[in-house]
Amino acid sequence: MNKVFEQIKNGLIVSCQSEGSDPFNTPSGVTLFAKAAQMAGAAAIRSQGLAKIRMIKKHVPLPIIGLLKGTFPDGTVKITGSTHQVKQLVKLGCEIIAIDGTFRKRENLTGPEFIKKIKSEFPGTLIMADIATHDEGIACEESGADCLSTTLSGYTPETIHLPKDVPDFSLLERLAKDSSIPVIAEGKIKSPEEAKKMMELGAFAVVVGTVITRPRVVMGWYKDAVTKGVSG
Repeated sequence: MNKVFEQIKNGLIVSCQSEGSDPFNTPSGVTLFAKAAQMAGAAAIRSQGLAKIRMIKKHVPLPIIGLLKGTFPDGTVKITGSTHQVKQLVKLGCEIIAIDGTFRKRENLTGPEFIKKIKSEFPGTLIMADIATHDEGIACEESGADCLSTTLSGYTPETIHLPKDVPDFSLLERLAKDSSIPVIAEGKIKSPEEAKKMMELGAFAVVVGTVITRPRVVMGWYKDAVTKGVSG
């Protein structure tokens, strides 16, 4: 097994990201979260944005899963969707690069086709395929992805109907049984109990983000709960 995956196996990966007007949406802001994750025993960091990844790598000696976000024409999220973006992340020294592995097209290629191209053009680069369905996961594995992540379940047109507050346990369990490469649980995991359940279902590791590194969002949950309690 690759040394990076040996380090990640059975570990917590903290997604250190921030968006919009969040006060932590700066390179130094997300780096503080990455430092805290290291102190807590995290196995790796997942982050997006060149400046943020660069600063995290400078201050935190953990493997980095790097990505660059964009959008498809319909407005849904796209993870590292161009060859140029992959090249930028390779130059930064990201140990793993997350790539959109869905069947949606970018550069006239589906996710699995794009991953196959990237593996050919950047030999030795470790690729995490962010997928939303079982079929996408299997296709990405066949195209050379080094690991799979359930990141995009619930965030693509085909899966938008899934519950917004419940992790896709079924997808993780099916892929863990049917795939021969590491399958990492990610997406809507909001409690230690849910993370534990993912491991029990066969996850190689677990990524947790919002509930750890998006305090403004988490505070909003509590505010809404308090408001409902008053009105009730």
